[in-house]
Formats: sequence, C-alpha cells, structure tokens
Amino acid sequence: MPRPKDKVVSSLVSKGFVPRGTHHMMLVYYTTAGQKTRACTKASHTPKMKDITDGLLAQMAKQCRLTTKEFLGLVDCPVSRAAFEELLRERGEI
Repeated sequence: MPRPKDKVVSSLVSKGFVPRGTHHMMLVYYTTAGQKTRACTKASHTPKMKDITDGLLAQMAKQCRLTTKEFLGLVDCPVSRAAFEELLRERGEI
C-alpha cells in the first residue's frame, strides 16, 4: 500500500536517518553512536510525487538492508531505532 512521501521521510529522519543532497535527498543512517552505515535510501524532492508506490517502497527497503515488511514497520513505527540497529548488526551491516 503506498505511503505519503512526507510521512516516510519524516519517519526515517526520526529513526536516525540524516538527509543529504539537493535534487534527490539521500537519507543516510547513522547509529546512536554516530557511526555511518551502508543503510541509505533516497527520496525525490519532486513536488508532484505525493505518495511512494509499493515498488519504490520495496526498492527503499532493499537499500536500507531490510525486507519490505521490515521497512514498512520502520516507517509505520512498530520497529524502533534500537530494533533497526539490532537487525543491521545481525546482518553484519554495522
């Protein structure tokens, strides 16, 4: 199910992703200790793009080293920042 772009971006920022860039905003995850990780994704600044489609959500999930279900949990808030970091540790991404 598509999600509003603003909600996805604000949720990721609240979980430790830091926005970078201008045309395509890169969202890079930093651990609570300040360590940069390989988990990152991008969101277009295109004003016409109000919702992120299922296909794009799946791509964003992959870039963040998550399954689509896990990524939606991160966006919709059942997955906390600590739980996300633990998943990255288990997968050798941190």
